[in-house]
Amino acid sequence: MKFTLSWLKDHLDTDATLEEIVERLTSLGLEVEEVDDKSQFAPFTIAKVLTAEKHPDADKLRVLSVDIGDGKPLQVVCGAPNARAGMIGAFAGPGTYVPGIDTTLSVGNIRGVDSFGMMCSERELEMSDSHDGIIDLPSDAPIGTSFASYAKLDDPVIDIGLTPNRPDCTGVYGIARDLAASGMGKLKDGSVEHINGEGDCPVTLKIDEPELCSGFALRLVKGVKNGPSPKWLQQRLIAIGLRPINALVDITNYITFDRGRPLHVFDAAKVTGDLVVRLANDGEKILGLDGKEYALSPDNLIIADDKGPESIAGIMGGEESGCDENTVDVLIESALWNEINIAKTGRALGIITDARYRFERGVDPEFMVDGVELATKLVTEFCGGTPSKTQITGYKDYTAKEITFPFSEVERLIGIPVDAGRSVEILESLGFGVKENGDSAAVTVPSWRPDIDGKADLVEEVMRVYGVNNIEPQPLPQLNHVGGKILTTLQTRTRQAKRALASRGMLEAVNWSFISEDQAKAFGGGNEMLKLTNPISADMSDMRPSLLPGLIAAAGRNAARGIGDVAIFEVSGIYENDTEKGQRRVASGIRKGTAGLSGSGRDWAGNSQAVGVFDAKADAFAALEACGLATANLQIFAEAPDFYHPGRSGVIKLGPKVVLGHFGEFHPNVLDLLDVKGPICGFEIYIDALPEPKKKATKTKPAMVLSSFQMLTRDFAFVVDSDVTAALILRAAQGADKQLIAGVKVFDLFEGASLGEGKKSVALEVTIQPTDRTLTDEDLDALQTKIVANVEKTTGGKLRA
Repeated sequence: MKFTLSWLKDHLDTDATLEEIVERLTSLGLEVEEVDDKSQFAPFTIAKVLTAEKHPDADKLRVLSVDIGDGKPLQVVCGAPNARAGMIGAFAGPGTYVPGIDTTLSVGNIRGVDSFGMMCSERELEMSDSHDGIIDLPSDAPIGTSFASYAKLDDPVIDIGLTPNRPDCTGVYGIARDLAASGMGKLKDGSVEHINGEGDCPVTLKIDEPELCSGFALRLVKGVKNGPSPKWLQQRLIAIGLRPINALVDITNYITFDRGRPLHVFDAAKVTGDLVVRLANDGEKILGLDGKEYALSPDNLIIADDKGPESIAGIMGGEESGCDENTVDVLIESALWNEINIAKTGRALGIITDARYRFERGVDPEFMVDGVELATKLVTEFCGGTPSKTQITGYKDYTAKEITFPFSEVERLIGIPVDAGRSVEILESLGFGVKENGDSAAVTVPSWRPDIDGKADLVEEVMRVYGVNNIEPQPLPQLNHVGGKILTTLQTRTRQAKRALASRGMLEAVNWSFISEDQAKAFGGGNEMLKLTNPISADMSDMRPSLLPGLIAAAGRNAARGIGDVAIFEVSGIYENDTEKGQRRVASGIRKGTAGLSGSGRDWAGNSQAVGVFDAKADAFAALEACGLATANLQIFAEAPDFYHPGRSGVIKLGPKVVLGHFGEFHPNVLDLLDVKGPICGFEIYIDALPEPKKKATKTKPAMVLSSFQMLTRDFAFVVDSDVTAALILRAAQGADKQLIAGVKVFDLFEGASLGEGKKSVALEVTIQPTDRTLTDEDLDALQTKIVANVEKTTGGKLRA
C-alpha cells in the first residue's frame, strides 16, 4: 500500500516529521517497507532560456543559452519543438540522473556543438507520458530554485506492507485514523457530502446471485466532458505507480486508494438495456481493460447487459464499455461482493488488480453509497454533468457486532496493566462504540473492521496503540530440575545425519519440493496424486518422490559455472502419495567429478580418482551409523532402483523386508534427462524407516574385553554360480562359528573358462580370534571344515582345488 506524505496530511492534521510518522506506523503494525524521499529530483532547477539559435548543422536542433540563476549562462543543445527564447522550464546539469529515461547526464557533443545539460519534458521527470516538448512554466516561476519543490515532486512516498487482516488500511483515510488514534495528530472530517440527483437512474439493475452480491449502488451522470484529470491527481497516481488515463478512470483509482473503496465506471452509451449481476454462462468471453480476452466459467460472477458480459464483478471492467474521451454519459457503480468468490475468480483467471486486492479482504459496507457520492462529487467537479438519483439494490443495513470486553483481559493477555479509561479512549479513537458497565464494556465493532471477532482482537487493538515497546522484557523462570527430552527421535536423527554428512566434507543444499513431471517419473513418481493443481511453472509440476533429482540438478548448475567437483547433501521430506503417511523423511547426498573421500580436484601428486559406488556406500553407511544403527547387521542386495547403474549400485536392507535405502552410480540416461554429465554417485536413506532405539536395555552389556591370544587368518576360495552374491557367501562363512570368527571379507574375484560356463571363484579372508585358549591344529581343521560345509550347503558351491 503506497501513499504520499501530502496525501496522508489531507486526512491527518499533524506536525510530525516523516521519520516520526514512519516509526509510528511500524509500531502500529503497519510495517513500513520502503520510503522514497524523492531525493533524485533535488538536482533539477528552474531555468530560463535566454536565447534559442538554430543549430549550425541540424535543422531540428536549437542551441540554447540557459540561465540557471547563478549569472553564468550554460549552452544546451535541444531538439524540442517548443524551445524558444524567454521560456522557463526544468533544467538538469551534467551528473544528474534523469529517471524518465534512466540516464545519468554528462557533457555531450551533438553535431560539433557542446551541450552542458538538458531542458526536460514531463515524461523525463515521470510527471506524465507527454514528451512533445520541454516543460513550459509560467513567467513568475522563480529561476534558480528547486523545480521539485515548485512542482511538488519532492513529496515522499511511503510503502507499507499490509497484513490480510487490515482491510481498513487499504485506504489512506484508514491509515490516518490509526495514526490519529495513537496521538500522531488529529483525524480530519471524512464524511461525504450527499449530492442531490435529478430523476431516477434510467438503467435498472437486477441481482440474480444475492449471496454473491449483497448490495449494488448505481448512478448516471449526464453531459460530462471527459479529459485529463487535474495535475495534483495525476501526480499522486504516478507517485504510487499508476498511469493516469482520463479523469473518469483516475477518479475511481483515486477513491480506491484514498478510501479503500473500488468503483467502476461504464460509458452509458455503450451499455445495451439494463444491467444484471449473474454467473457467467459456460463459454462466454470478455475483453478486459488490460487488453486480454478471458474465457469465463459458471463460477465467475459478472455484470452483464443485453449483449453479454460488461465487467468481471469486483475484479476488472470490460474494454467494450470503458470510458474514453468521447464519453458523454457515465454510469458510476459501487457494489459489495463475496470475498471468497472474488478470490476464486481472480485466481482462476489469473487477474491481480487493486480492486480484487481490496474486495477479497473485505471493504466497508457502509461506504458503498458514500463511494458513489464521493465519485459523483469529483466527476461533476472535474468533468461537469448532471447526476441522477442513486439506485440502491439489495443492500441491507449493516448490523454491528457487539463484544463483551472485560478490561482485565488486557493485562491477562499482554502483561501490561492498561487503565480502563485509556482502553476506552483507544477503542473510541479507532471508531469502536464503547458502553462501559463496571469492570467491562459492551464494544460495538465499526463496519470497516471485519477482522474483529472477539475480546482478544480488542486487546490487540489496545496493545498496538498503547505501544508494544511498553512491554518490559521479563527473564524466563529458572528451572531447578533437568529438562526432559524435547526432540523426537526423527528430529534427533535428522540433526545427526546432517552433522555426519557435513563432517565428511559435504555441503548442505536446500531445494524446492517440486520437480518436473519427467524428473518425477524417472525417480519413481509421476502419479496423479502428486501433481500440483496450480504449479508455479511447468518445471515444478509434481511433488518430489526423491531428493536426488534436485541435488543432481544443483550439481549441474555448479558445473555450468565452473565448479565441476561437488559434494552436497540434503535431509528433508519426499512424497509417495497425498496422504500424511505418504510423506517420508530421507537423507540424500551426491558426489560429482573427483569430489570423493580421498580429496578432490588437482593435486601435486596427480588428479584424484573419479567418484564411484563405494563413495556413495560409505556416505550412506556413515549417515546410518550417525542415526544409531549398527551397520554390521545390514545386508546389501543388487536390487537398486532403475535410476542407478545396474551393475554399480545396491539396496540396503535390515532383514529381508525392511528397506533402509539405496546407493550407487547414476544411470547415464537419467543424467542425460537432467542435462548433467558424470561421473556422479549418490545415496538415499529412509530415516523414518530406521527402528526405534530401545528405551531400556534388557541387560547390562559387558565392557569390551581384548583377547590376549593371537589373531590369525585363513583364506578360502569357493567356486559358485555366477548369480550367487558375495553377501550370501560372507554370511555363510560368518555363521560357521560366531564366537571364533571375528570377520570375513572378499579379497579376490575370478571368472574364466577354466572354471566352467556360468561359474566364478570368490576368495575369502576369514579372521579368527580365540578368546579362552590357543587353538590347536585340530581346532583349526575342525573350524575350516565347518566353514567349507556351511558355505557349500548355503550356496551350492565347492571349495576351489
